[in-house]
Amino acid sequence: MYIYKMTAYEEQAFEELKRWQAKMEKRPSLFNRAAKGLQTKINNLIPEKVHKAITLTIEKMTKAVLYGAKYTTFKTAKTESLQISEAYIKDQINFYQRTATVEGAVTGAGGILLGLADFPILIGIKIKLLFDIAAFAGCDVKDYKERLYILYVFQLAFCSQQRRIEIYKQHIENWETYAASLPADVDQFDWRTFQQEYRDYIDLAKMAQLVPVIGAAVGAIANYKLIEQLGNTAINCYRMRWFSMKELNG
Repeated sequence: MYIYKMTAYEEQAFEELKRWQAKMEKRPSLFNRAAKGLQTKINNLIPEKVHKAITLTIEKMTKAVLYGAKYTTFKTAKTESLQISEAYIKDQINFYQRTATVEGAVTGAGGILLGLADFPILIGIKIKLLFDIAAFAGCDVKDYKERLYILYVFQLAFCSQQRRIEIYKQHIENWETYAASLPADVDQFDWRTFQQEYRDYIDLAKMAQLVPVIGAAVGAIANYKLIEQLGNTAINCYRMRWFSMKELNG
């Protein structure tokens, strides 16, 4: 029987992955539940037509980025070395962190109108980063299933702990099995939950960006940390698939 022997880098990555997986499966704390409960109450006070308008706006905007980014993404860069693949991925994360930091500082310094413009711009930066990460991980982003996977990675990074457990267990942990049951097209994706969870997650950090004087600093720091969070989530999601494939091939 062939037994796959990990390199020193892969052993380290595997240990990091295990710690990350434990975090993904951790039950919501009392604080998490209280915060989510408060957000739910606030959402219930918002008129349904407002929810629909926000959902439609984010859906159309994200779809535009989603379908447009696939034509500007690097070609699939499949490699047999996890270390080389992740070296490229980490370079991309650093590049997009710098980009998002500058963008957050500029829009934060510009007051409320530019601060509001930061939301769609930042989503575009995040989605493009995920496309580049997927390409360097050896995935074909022209495949609609890979684009849906990108959306699940995005949602996993920016949602409540309760929702995070559901996404991780249902969509990420056993991706290959789940992919076989995916909807025929992206129109069946749950956009309402996507926008609401994303909005709730970043509300506190990003609302401060609209405050005069401190907006630039807050915008820069918030954007840097949000890209860092997304990058770490994506690296571990694709590590899961890497090690899963090694097990299958072994």
